[in-house]
Amino acid sequence: MKISLIKTLPAAVVALLIGNAVHAQAPASSSAKLNTWSIGVNAGLLTGLSPLGGENDFSNEKASLGYGLYIKKQFTPYFSLRLDGVRGTVKGDNTKAFKSGFTPTGGPSAYETKLNWSGSLNAVVNLFNIDMFKKEDVLQLYVSGGAGLAGYKPKITTASGTADYSNKDIKELIIPVGAGAKFRLSDNVNFDLGWTVNFVDGDNFDGYKTGRGNDKYNYAYAGLEFSLGGGKQLAFHNPVALTYDEALAAKQTADALKGDLDAAKADNARLRSEMNDLLKDSDGDGVADKLDKCPGTPSGTVVDGSGCPLVVPAPVIKEKVIVTEADRKVVNEAIKNLEFDLGKATIRPKSYPTLNRVAALLVEKNFSLKLAGHTDNTGSMALNLRLSKDRAESIKAYLVSQGANASRIEATGYGPNQPIATNKTKAGRQKNRRVEFTLF
Repeated sequence: MKISLIKTLPAAVVALLIGNAVHAQAPASSSAKLNTWSIGVNAGLLTGLSPLGGENDFSNEKASLGYGLYIKKQFTPYFSLRLDGVRGTVKGDNTKAFKSGFTPTGGPSAYETKLNWSGSLNAVVNLFNIDMFKKEDVLQLYVSGGAGLAGYKPKITTASGTADYSNKDIKELIIPVGAGAKFRLSDNVNFDLGWTVNFVDGDNFDGYKTGRGNDKYNYAYAGLEFSLGGGKQLAFHNPVALTYDEALAAKQTADALKGDLDAAKADNARLRSEMNDLLKDSDGDGVADKLDKCPGTPSGTVVDGSGCPLVVPAPVIKEKVIVTEADRKVVNEAIKNLEFDLGKATIRPKSYPTLNRVAALLVEKNFSLKLAGHTDNTGSMALNLRLSKDRAESIKAYLVSQGANASRIEATGYGPNQPIATNKTKAGRQKNRRVEFTLF
């Protein structure tokens, strides 16, 4: 391989490496539900002129018609592999001097090379998106590089006439390096403008060997690309814009959660105020002010369920307390029917009838009762401990209002510390939100 071709190989290798690097860094999921295959047709001008690699063998290169097609596989929004095919004719003559001032004499006066076919595999790298905040761009710039084969047959014109340079088609390696711009006309159609310099591995393309280096030819074209499939094109898919949308959605979600948290804090403050007002006991006799019919009782005075002093000391029960199955049934029914307002310690009216039967049982048999409030793990530990304690105290206050002895009722809140089911399911959390009654 000659020196000029060796100099062109790094450009193709770099293009391939860049494409592979971009491909490796892009998430595999980015191509989901997006079109990745497309075909293209194009037509344009083939010339032997090249701004890369020095002068050619003929001083006056002419433009001739060329046409091509390709099939492309898009791996990420930035990288694809494209299989190109091009045909056409390349012409030139020596009717003027080279840029260096040299006037060719003695050799062929003109050439015409028929490019029967060329095929190359190219790595195409999309350089950037024009608008980073659009999910789909309308303009895309790209570069390409690859390698392939060309089959061609040159004819040269000398003083004696026109003759084939070779009796058979010549097949040689080509290195195409190009750039272009693509415009998205619709979800499935693009307008493509491109320019490719093809470096030939030999000095045979124009039928004249001068020792100036390997030949090259250009293909400047315009065409249409058709995306295969019913979705949008991965090539115009903009992951930067999607990342921005995801970040914006996350911020909106965070703002909504903050609003919910502020509302929950306000509800908790109101709940604490209501519970403090409900459980306030100014004279310390164990009966809340709202239920105390004898406020201001001196400290240490034994009172009944209404907060009034007992005229006769409560009788001391010496016999052993026996809790029957019927007693437990009354308590279990009260537990099953017990309901509170959501996030509050307010007992719902449907729970009153069964609680009334528990109060009557406590009065009749002088039982002692332990109330243990429990919650699930939703919310903070401090809030759950306070809510479980408040609910147990609310039940105690109600039972006392129905005549039960406040000194025989113990109310305790355990929060989420004693679950009886998993907190990972809705049903489990429902079981953990409870108040346990223990007679003794």
